[in-house]
Amino acid sequence: MTSPMNRPDRAAALHMSGARATAMPVDSSWPLRLAEDLRELQADWKTSAEVCADAAWAARSAGRSVLGLLSPEDVTATDHDLITTRALAHLYLSALRFDFRCPTLQRLVEHLAETARQPLDCYTRALYAFALLGQSRPEGLTAMAEVLAKAEEHTKTLHVLLHGLWLGQDLDQGAERLLALSSRPALAADTDPIVLFRVAGALRQLGRYEEGLGAINRAIDCLPPGDPSVHADLVRERSLLCAARDFQQHRSTTRTSSGVPW
Repeated sequence: MTSPMNRPDRAAALHMSGARATAMPVDSSWPLRLAEDLRELQADWKTSAEVCADAAWAARSAGRSVLGLLSPEDVTATDHDLITTRALAHLYLSALRFDFRCPTLQRLVEHLAETARQPLDCYTRALYAFALLGQSRPEGLTAMAEVLAKAEEHTKTLHVLLHGLWLGQDLDQGAERLLALSSRPALAADTDPIVLFRVAGALRQLGRYEEGLGAINRAIDCLPPGDPSVHADLVRERSLLCAARDFQQHRSTTRTSSGVPW
């Protein structure tokens, strides 16, 4: 008998499950149905993270956030099997991440850690690190290092950590750490518009404006069509880089022209 993990139609089944997030008419039960599909397919934590993160983002972009369909109680309930429980957590926690609700995300993962029947999976712990990093809390760096030791080259997990470093503007050497993380093979820093976007922000923090403009220009060029919200974020970053570069050049010119004549 063919294992559900190796069925030829597995990818199609997962795609169909995730598509329910934006289906019309709206089906408010889709998060639970998606979790049940993942259970039927015996999905591991990596597959669950990939499917649930994409579904949570798609639902949010369509104005139907998971946060309006699930509650913290749904996530912390103990009457589901482990795969369903993990999927519901991935959906809800990802939605909190996309809304930058770092304190709420932190508290919910801490509660999950206290009540879980087994250690939290790597992606959930990455979301916890994101919550701490996003608040510029130094313990987030420790949490990130622990995740990196086990995440291997799992792209979704690395993106979560990169997002946390980008959001945590007051982290010690946060920009340098972001640039180092962006060089991991799984992140495809030369072609992924989101990685390039975050790299551009880090370069702006470091005062490397021309390099930042090069990165954001590549990001805009790599961005697939049809997502005006992300395009607006990239254009905004480009404007910030231009403004910072022009301000630096103006200061340099002013200092030179105001020198005391000999």
